[in-house]
Amino acid sequence: MKIAVFDSGIGGMTVLHQIIKLLPDEDYIYYADTAHLPYGEKPKEVIKEYVFQAADFLMTHDLKALVIACNTATSAAIEDLRKRCSFPVLGIEPAVKPAVLESEKEKKKVLVLATRLTLREDKFHRLVERVDKHDIVDGLPLPGLVTSAEAFHFQEDQIVPYLKEQLEPFDLNQYGTVVLGCTHFPFFKDSIKKLFPSNTEIIDGSVGTAKNLKRILEERHQVGGGTGAISFFQSGREVDNRETLDRYHKLLRRLDQLQ
Repeated sequence: MKIAVFDSGIGGMTVLHQIIKLLPDEDYIYYADTAHLPYGEKPKEVIKEYVFQAADFLMTHDLKALVIACNTATSAAIEDLRKRCSFPVLGIEPAVKPAVLESEKEKKKVLVLATRLTLREDKFHRLVERVDKHDIVDGLPLPGLVTSAEAFHFQEDQIVPYLKEQLEPFDLNQYGTVVLGCTHFPFFKDSIKKLFPSNTEIIDGSVGTAKNLKRILEERHQVGGGTGAISFFQSGREVDNRETLDRYHKLLRRLDQLQ
């Protein structure tokens, strides 16, 4: 049996990376819905239909779990998707709660960087209302980072000017924690760090999702049994192009270097 990790593009690789670190003896499917990316600017019902199509395909592959490694897709579809699947379905959400707890100690604010859809979804607002009792959470959509990641443009001389422009209205000294609320954004962690004070924490939700998956599989006595193999799919087609496969594996190595 396999663990499937789904995203609209390459962002979910940041979640897959964390899962492999905790669960190395599994077999994986990574599914990128590249035919329909980016998700962050599309209507909720459209995204939900894309997620259902991908899930229907993945259900034919003997899964022990499905991880929706996309904040936008989680917001749009996770509750309905769980009703369709007989195996555990995990989502991801911005790590607002730990960010608020940490920043409150320092009397600082929290800045959530995400897609527009994630920031305007009821799921996100309910999360903020539940944990943000002192109105310290701000949000900023950064769709340009998704576009850059999907084009494999990670160079700081391209990314930093964009970040500076988008962050210009904010007093960065006010923020104790920055939450990377899109799974594409950890690829740019070093660039983001350069713009904030050195003591600002930069966090995301992928570690929590990986730990939750491990706990669930342990409870179901389903840990292990694999070889660490990863199959890559793009919108229902298995990737067999050597150049594309090399790109995916280079992304995993890049994430090793960013830890």
